[in-house]
Amino acid sequence: MTHTSQSCDQATSLWLANELPREILSHLKLGDCPDSAINSSFKLGSAAQTSIGLSGLAAAYILSLRTGNMQDVSVDARHAILDISSESWYTVDGQMPTASARDYLAGIYRTKDNSFVRLHTNFPHHRQGILDILQCDPTREAVQAALSQWNAKDLEDEAVKQKMCIAAYRSFEEWDKHPQAAALRGTPPVQLIKIGEASKRNIKESSRFPLEGIRVLDLCRVLSGPVCGRTLAAYGADVLLVTSPKLPDLPVFDIDTSRGKRTTQLDLTQAPQYDCLNELVKDADVFLQAYRPGGLQEKGFGPQELVKVRPGIVCANLTAYGWEGPWKHKRGFDSLVQTATGFNWAEAEAFVKFNGQPVMDKPEPRALPVQALDHVAGYFLAFGIQAAIAKTITEGGSWEVRVSLAAVAQWLRSLGQLPPDTAFRDGRPLPKRMAPPDPEVAALSVTLHEATGDKRDVERCLRTMTGIRHAARLSVTPVKDVEAPMRLDRHQPVWLPRV
Repeated sequence: MTHTSQSCDQATSLWLANELPREILSHLKLGDCPDSAINSSFKLGSAAQTSIGLSGLAAAYILSLRTGNMQDVSVDARHAILDISSESWYTVDGQMPTASARDYLAGIYRTKDNSFVRLHTNFPHHRQGILDILQCDPTREAVQAALSQWNAKDLEDEAVKQKMCIAAYRSFEEWDKHPQAAALRGTPPVQLIKIGEASKRNIKESSRFPLEGIRVLDLCRVLSGPVCGRTLAAYGADVLLVTSPKLPDLPVFDIDTSRGKRTTQLDLTQAPQYDCLNELVKDADVFLQAYRPGGLQEKGFGPQELVKVRPGIVCANLTAYGWEGPWKHKRGFDSLVQTATGFNWAEAEAFVKFNGQPVMDKPEPRALPVQALDHVAGYFLAFGIQAAIAKTITEGGSWEVRVSLAAVAQWLRSLGQLPPDTAFRDGRPLPKRMAPPDPEVAALSVTLHEATGDKRDVERCLRTMTGIRHAARLSVTPVKDVEAPMRLDRHQPVWLPRV
């Protein structure tokens, strides 16, 4: 393996922790200078490189199990940074998206106790739920006035009771004293758990792509889970994205993260459509979900139920705060986890020091420059799924893959912080968002055509999009990056025939 020593150590540790063969690691080639790939005090370049590299290496390993030939996998750190911010760079018919994925009420507010909270209101029901707690009008001014009557952690506790999405602002030291931090301690960023016995997977030798013939049910929204599904599609899997027509969507994200997938909608409250998902499970190889903890299990699609229907399946689950502790059922998103676990505080302190200003007792929060927890978690999830698929080939069994945003945050923190000058003087800022794209973005982009789907109901000219090319480069096998559905109901809820 060639690259910086810390990324090398991290990739080696995570690969071997999941009991994958050591000799494969020599094929991972990670580029130099990850610390200056982005202007942050956290080692986001190393995190992006490591997670994307491991996902690509696992794909190459699966293909070697099918063909007997192993290939190299390389990841450039700056390309990896643009990859983990891909939703910022795509265009459709030459235009940047005009809508915002962020609701105008979302963000940071000051509280009664001279602290801060972050509100997540990007879904309408979350927005209304927070307004109901605060008993105020839907304006930022009214929300701030209402929050001046709340202490940060009291509001966070009330939000947990009401199943809403609010995070109190903490330092690392404060987070370390929280019982959820104690519950997470020692948890790796990706876990593989054998949950049932099954015979070894039969594989065909002649494969163009690592995951050719692998069927993935993708029941995910927002960023992390969808990034995972997009990655599996890039490596050749038949990824069927299943969403509900009754739930709000986020088209600004969906257009980018659904690239390479087929998309369908099922209302699980309707018996025929519920039965349709059950039938799809019977022939699925992977069941990927990132809904609220326990949400799909309540409907009969938990790991133990899935194993009974489809022995040998890989069940992949993403949560915000993990599977143990008082917050195991707490809803959360990247920005909230950053705020709750100390990252916004530590990044703010580092930036204040860089500017030569005195460090205040409680600096104003500063978010990471990209949604790193979401994207890195998505790539770790893709790595874990492919590691589990490899195990179904070499030893059989049914497997569960677990990733949480908080465990990924814990891992990112363990990499340490950069000196402020290295972070903010030497670290490169993101390119400008513009159309036509910035030259750096354009050089790393791929062009995709809108899929016609199998409903054949397109009544206008098909669109063309550009998006950041997958950052992991396999030396022999290109990724499958041809079409994008660009909407959530493009296909019928059926599997493609296996090749």
